[in-house]
Amino acid sequence: MSGTLTSGRRGGPGSGAGGGTRARRARRAQRALRTFAFMSPWLIGFGVFFAYPLLSTVYFSFMHYDGFTAPSWNGAQNWRYVFAHYPLFWPALRNTLWLVAVMVALRVVFGLGVGLLITKIRTGTGVFRTLFYLPYLAPPVAATMSFAFLLNPGTGPVNSVLERIGVKAPGWFDDPSWSKPALTLLALWGIGDLMVIFMAALLDVPREQYEAAELDGASPWQRFRFVTLPNISPIVMFAVVTGVIQTMQYYTQPLIAGKVASGVIQGAGTQFEPGYPDRSTLTLPQLVYNLGFQRFDHGSACVVALVLFALSTAFTALLMRRRGGLVQAGD
Repeated sequence: MSGTLTSGRRGGPGSGAGGGTRARRARRAQRALRTFAFMSPWLIGFGVFFAYPLLSTVYFSFMHYDGFTAPSWNGAQNWRYVFAHYPLFWPALRNTLWLVAVMVALRVVFGLGVGLLITKIRTGTGVFRTLFYLPYLAPPVAATMSFAFLLNPGTGPVNSVLERIGVKAPGWFDDPSWSKPALTLLALWGIGDLMVIFMAALLDVPREQYEAAELDGASPWQRFRFVTLPNISPIVMFAVVTGVIQTMQYYTQPLIAGKVASGVIQGAGTQFEPGYPDRSTLTLPQLVYNLGFQRFDHGSACVVALVLFALSTAFTALLMRRRGGLVQAGD
């Protein structure tokens, strides 16, 4: 009798522990399901708009596919063709890297300079802010066509003014040496987006830090270097990273500039080889369109798209690793 009671007492706690374990597991499962439910919109969007297109691009980069017949496996032939035999790839890669290095840097510096200037103006701030922001709202095609007209070597008003003051007028979009600087001027003209971002960051810098620096006898450059720059360094990094990604996707402006400068009127049944003049405005996104929708070589177009993705990822990772350098710029 006593043995039976003792065994019953011993079994009771064991069964209670097992029930508690099952209850904890049920609560963890409920929390996991709840978390998954909240994350499901992001997971669906990530899978549909990023993971599936990326995996499909990798798959088609190893296939021969023209968009009309069923794709067939051809191994690394597309990769060999793009890197070794396609004559437009390396000029496009050099142009894209040039634009990333020069255009992005100048846009960040110019946008920060305009933001600093407007925050220092006492009267008419709204007028100047509007004047600098309005060009950013112009459609890219219309803005590029307007710049191609203004910078026309023969009839453009810019070259007419330069000749009157005795400056040798460049060829702009008709000169391979000046076509990318002309695109950079177009990008600087539409600086309104960065100006607004930098203005918000500059106005958020604590005033007391400037006052303390002035009391210590800091010069304007020292106040910018040791007070302004460390406070706005996350915004500078954001501008650089987004600028690199946008420039890696640079397509409309160089294509329209090349078409307008070359005088090509594209109609039904005609094709325009991008990159005028002399492949100097050719970028990697133009190659994706040229290969995929003009040459109907979707496999090679996927190779170029993957190169763009790899470069964008590498640049972003490198910039994020170097982020601490901006914060310690004054050290």
